[in-house]
Amino acid sequence: MEQAFRKILLPVDRSENSRKAVRFVSSLLKFFEDKDIELNLFNVVSIESVSERLKNIDFRLVMIQDKFFAEKIIEQYIKDRIMPFLDEYERYIRNNGFSGTIRKEVEIGDPGSKIIEIAINKDIKTVMLARRVMSKLKKIILGSISEKVLYGLLNQNIYITGQRISEESPIRSILVPVDGSEYSMKAVEHVVYLAKKVKSIQKITILRIINVSLYLERIRQGIDPEIEAEEILINAKRKFTSDGVSSELVNTKSIVGFPKDEIIKEIQEGGYDLIVMGRKGRSAIKDLVIGGVSSAVLNNCFEQTVAIINQ
Repeated sequence: MEQAFRKILLPVDRSENSRKAVRFVSSLLKFFEDKDIELNLFNVVSIESVSERLKNIDFRLVMIQDKFFAEKIIEQYIKDRIMPFLDEYERYIRNNGFSGTIRKEVEIGDPGSKIIEIAINKDIKTVMLARRVMSKLKKIILGSISEKVLYGLLNQNIYITGQRISEESPIRSILVPVDGSEYSMKAVEHVVYLAKKVKSIQKITILRIINVSLYLERIRQGIDPEIEAEEILINAKRKFTSDGVSSELVNTKSIVGFPKDEIIKEIQEGGYDLIVMGRKGRSAIKDLVIGGVSSAVLNNCFEQTVAIINQ
C-alpha cells in the first residue's frame, strides 16, 4: 500500500479549486515523513488559452508557418503565466513540511488526455484532482476532466478534492462503504494505511448497505442478508485491528435500502471529510445505463473529498 503514495500526480491551474487541492495535498503529506515520495505538479496548456492571451496573433497560423517562433511564444507564455503559480504552490507545500521531491511539468494539449498519459507513462499510482462543480447538462455537453480521468485510468487511485478543505486537518472522519467484494476490500486496505499515517483521523465508519431490491432473493437462497452484512463488517473491521489500528477509531453500520441513495444520505448527514470507495473498472456508458455508485457520489456530494480506489 505504500506504493500508492510513492508517486502522486497533482494537476493544477490558477483556479481557486486548484488552490484547495494544493491545500488538501499539502495538509495530507505533512503526515508522511518518507522523503522518497515524489509529488508532480502538472499543468496542461491548451492552444486556446495561448490564443486568448495573444489577441493580435493568429496563433494557429503562426504554428503552421513558423514552428520555431510558435515554440518561443509558448515557452514565454509558460514562463510568464504558468511557472509563477507552480512556484507558488511548491513554496506553499514546502512551507507545510513536505520533504520529498517536487517536480513541475507543463505540457500542451487536452487536459484529461494529458493527465492520463503522464500517469501511465510515469507509473503514478495516485492522482489528486481539483473538483469543478458543473451542472449535469454541462457535463453532458462539455465533458468533465475528472470523469475522463476516472474512466481512463484503471490502475490508479483517483482523489477528487472537495469544496470543504481544512488546512489543519484535511481528514478527520472517513466513510468507507463495503459490499464484501475484493474491490471494496481494497478501499478498506487503503483506509487502514491512511489511519496509520494521518494522525488527525478521529473516526472511520465502515458502511454496509443491504440492498432492499435483493433482500427477498437472498432469503430464498437461504442467506440472511443482515447476518451476511454483519460478517462483511466484522471482516472489514478486522483488517484495521489486525494492523494495529485502535478498534475505538472504527465504527460499523448497516442499513437496509437502495445503495446509492443511502450512501449519499449518510455522506450528507455524517459530516465526513473523505469518502473512500473501491470501484470495478467500468465504462462511462455502462455507468450511464446501469448507474454506478461512485459516479452518483461524485455527482451529488461536492463538499467532501472522494477517493476512488481502482487497484
